[in-house]
Amino acid sequence: MHETKQENVTIDDNNNGTHNLDDGDVINLDHGDPMMFYPYWKNIDNECSVTIKASDMISYLANPKEPDFIYQMPEFIDAVRRMHRVVGNAVTDGRYIIGGTGSSQLFIAAIRALAFTVKESNTCNNKHIPVVCAEPYYSFYKEAMEQERSELYKWQGDANTFKEESGPYIEVVTSPNNPDGRSRKPVVNREEGLLIYDLAYYWPHYIPITSPADYDVMLFTLSKTTGHAGTRIGWAVVKDQEIAKKMKKQILLMSIGSCHEGQLRATKLFHFVADRYEHDAYYEHEKPPMKPNLFDVEGLFDYGHRTLAQRWEKLRAAVQHTGTINLPNFSPGFCNFFGKLTHPTPAFAWLECKTGEDAEILTQKTKDPSKEWLTVWFRCLRKIY
Repeated sequence: MHETKQENVTIDDNNNGTHNLDDGDVINLDHGDPMMFYPYWKNIDNECSVTIKASDMISYLANPKEPDFIYQMPEFIDAVRRMHRVVGNAVTDGRYIIGGTGSSQLFIAAIRALAFTVKESNTCNNKHIPVVCAEPYYSFYKEAMEQERSELYKWQGDANTFKEESGPYIEVVTSPNNPDGRSRKPVVNREEGLLIYDLAYYWPHYIPITSPADYDVMLFTLSKTTGHAGTRIGWAVVKDQEIAKKMKKQILLMSIGSCHEGQLRATKLFHFVADRYEHDAYYEHEKPPMKPNLFDVEGLFDYGHRTLAQRWEKLRAAVQHTGTINLPNFSPGFCNFFGKLTHPTPAFAWLECKTGEDAEILTQKTKDPSKEWLTVWFRCLRKIY
């Protein structure tokens, strides 16, 4: 989480007397930042370094052998496939891997590709193809659609209240969901529907991996896998060749592919993570030696799940202390990756005020003495993070 500079505020805490709310007590609840991964990577900085010479990667071209997407590095594609095979969270054999500048760009590319496909089929009589997602949903979806003002598609909001009884539509299924951490399935469930699965959080540090996902369009991102949000790398796993071609075309139009340096860094990170779990099995021939001290390094997914589990334990204690907020409960499931029963540990906490008040509005009223519990809540959060 980011710390936000605020002026000092004094409040009366019923349990602890007067407390000065200084800069260190204020947490930015507007968005997440995966700094929880920093200690892990800092411990092994030199082992995952990528050296790039001034003469490297000058050309636009990364893979001249693939005419459809010559800007995508084959090493990156191989590393993506390996990661999913090791974790078992997505089917990639026989699928098309499309890299992008984070999954946000790929989301737009997927929407456009599906919309173009519908229009080409002449099955849509509406001016705009509806795009829906069950609430609560990631706010970027709505903002991106409304900013585009496309003549092909239009944001129609909550899938639960979608009223149109016929015609094609696009439904976004985020599972586990951002922000409430729940596993999701399609809501509308009509034959004409086209689905985009945002699986950014379908990794074992967030939720039990019960089976490999196998959907038409699946989106993933480096920021939620390894925590490297600033590298801006994401990828899509796509079944249909024509949809994949259309998505690649959109990526080329938007940014002429994704950054080669970012792809190279992601490749290095993916192989390091995978090596911790299958070093002997992967390198059948000419296996590079792994430094003895690296055998002692905790696997990334073990570290992530352990860290999040500890934070959730502290978070629930903080919620119990305030007595004014509810947190969701999650059922455990057998994780095929860890080979044991694990509890979901989402990256976000979906808060519900017991009073029924709007929590978002309350977070903007920390100076209101009647909302002193919120300040106590901030202080508890600060102790956690």
